[in-house]
Amino acid sequence: SNNKRGEKRLKEVEPLIKEEFKSVSLINLNLKEFVASLNEEDEIILVGGDGTINVFINSLDGKCPKNNVYLAQGGTGNDFLKDIDIKDDFVLINKYLVNLPKVTVNGKTYFFINGVGYGIDGYCCEVADELKKKSDKDINYTGIAIKGILFHFKKRSAKVTIDGVTKEYKNVWLSPTMNGRFYGGGMMVAPTQDRLAKDKYVTNMVYQARSRLSALMAFPSIFKGEHVKKTKIVTLTKGKVIEVEFSKPCALQIDGETILNVSSYRVEA
Repeated sequence: SNNKRGEKRLKEVEPLIKEEFKSVSLINLNLKEFVASLNEEDEIILVGGDGTINVFINSLDGKCPKNNVYLAQGGTGNDFLKDIDIKDDFVLINKYLVNLPKVTVNGKTYFFINGVGYGIDGYCCEVADELKKKSDKDINYTGIAIKGILFHFKKRSAKVTIDGVTKEYKNVWLSPTMNGRFYGGGMMVAPTQDRLAKDKYVTNMVYQARSRLSALMAFPSIFKGEHVKKTKIVTLTKGKVIEVEFSKPCALQIDGETILNVSSYRVEA
């Protein structure tokens, strides 16, 4: 996590733990066996970010352990912590790990914490993954997005079906579906989304603009959630089952993890 600086962050967290502990890596760990081996009073501390939580809960097939699970911030974007707005060293996250939405992509189903990005946001993760292979430098996702909008990414036509009602859109740059308010290191994509709502739902956004310049000029407003005022460009819709299909495949990201060559996805709240 944190652009390969996860172990450094772990060393910073360890002195804050007052009880006896053992550090283990999630890499190549059989989490089901590990959780099953714990005593009732044992507690789990995840040191990482959104991707770490995603790997943790998907490795357990979406089932939150009975043990207390805490998160110590150690990610790159940390959008989950931005959303719940708790700044403790160790944040108890069990209540956020139950009844998670799931997304089906290319025949495989995943649970997700924050959101599913499709379009320029998936493209950004695709480019970032390539940059990480070449260098350990911090990734500037905003810079990637700007260059993508101006030069590289090509808009699509989209068919969006929400709770059985289908609408078609042209000139679409992105169409994410959100469980939280934030993704992409602070983009407030869905300002009114409530991950703990009793009547569980998710929020889809369609971002459309005919020209690259129009798409770029409105883009910064997403960071403050003010894009919702631009109703000619942005459409936000809540629902329980959301399907998005693009006219041409592109990359998709789930809590920052990239899946390439995706033609459509389906989310169930």
